Amino acid sequence: LPPYEMLPAEVKMDELPRSTTVMVEETQQQQSPPPRDHLVWSLFTTLYGNFCCLGLLAFVFSVKSRDRKVLGDYSGALSYGSTAKYLNITALVINILIVIIVIVVVS
Repeated sequence: LPPYEMLPAEVKMDELPRSTTVMVEETQQQQSPPPRDHLVWSLFTTLYGNFCCLGLLAFVFSVKSRDRKVLGDYSGALSYGSTAKYLNITALVINILIVIIVIVVVS
């Protein structure tokens, strides 16, 4: 907050003007993009490759990440989003291994 100056004792509030002008200066800071929540990927993992409920867990963490992002907690959103990403990757790798094993066993 800006430091406020005390009014001199001889100045009365009735003598001051009633209107106030506020100057807002926009800084040119580079905004980082919001963290990704991987919600669509988690939804497809849940529907098509839900091995040991990893897809469902990824979906839950994606929704938590989106909620944190809406609230403005970008560090929490980043944490939940990265957890969802790693769960999606794990489910994808396990599903690929299962498909390879099934192809080898069948042939």
